[in-house]
Amino acid sequence: MADSDPEIAGRRDAERDGNVRALARGLLVLQVINRGGSVSMMQISRGANIPYPTAVRIVDTLIAEGMVEREPARKRYRPTALVRSLASGYREADALVTAARPIIVELTRRFLWPVSVSTRVGGMMMVQDSTHQLTTLTFHNYAPGFTLPLAECASGKAWLAFAEPDDLATVKAGLLQGDGPAERMARLMLADGGLLQRIRAKGYATQARNAYTATPGKTSSLAAPLFQGGRVAGAMSLIFFSSAMPMREAEARYADALCEAAARLSRALD
Repeated sequence: MADSDPEIAGRRDAERDGNVRALARGLLVLQVINRGGSVSMMQISRGANIPYPTAVRIVDTLIAEGMVEREPARKRYRPTALVRSLASGYREADALVTAARPIIVELTRRFLWPVSVSTRVGGMMMVQDSTHQLTTLTFHNYAPGFTLPLAECASGKAWLAFAEPDDLATVKAGLLQGDGPAERMARLMLADGGLLQRIRAKGYATQARNAYTATPGKTSSLAAPLFQGGRVAGAMSLIFFSSAMPMREAEARYADALCEAAARLSRALD
């Protein structure tokens, strides 16, 4: 009888909604820390778009659970090795990383710019491996796990342009769950297929002045799709300083070699 009481049911619904919101915020904070590698509380608050006191409470909880630690010498926070346990059952990218490593290393040695391979995870592209640590022509060493919004990076655009209809339908459904600038941009891109059609015609995508990196606006990138079993499996990206050259020059210099390397990796994956 008590379960049918509207007041009790309302309290339960409110409690459930509050718990879901708290979990969502906690996961978002963990993503911000994992992406940044070493971030201040203010960066966490801004990156997760939550009030500073809320960020403090969530980070304290993550520290208590062993997922995050504070750096000894300064007020910055970083993920612990325990974060890897969240992906212990996720092994689909292993074959990609193994096959990609010699190819992206070769490409970096040839052009000096860092190269990465990434795959789609939800509405993001996640770095699976990169050569940032092999060159001085980089502002930041992007470790595996760093994510970028699908429509705001060259790799995401390449994935979207070559994705199968069922995969696009899955992405569109996920984008309806959020209303941030990245989600809105992705919905606009998918609504107007002109850009994706041009990417398919060229065989690669571009992104000038990447906004969602550790150094916003300072790098640009080219990305070619990767295929496995006839379906797009990810993308290979070459990243360069935005101030070093205009995009048109970068395309002329690197696009053919990048597409050839991506095709070679795709053949190795089949």
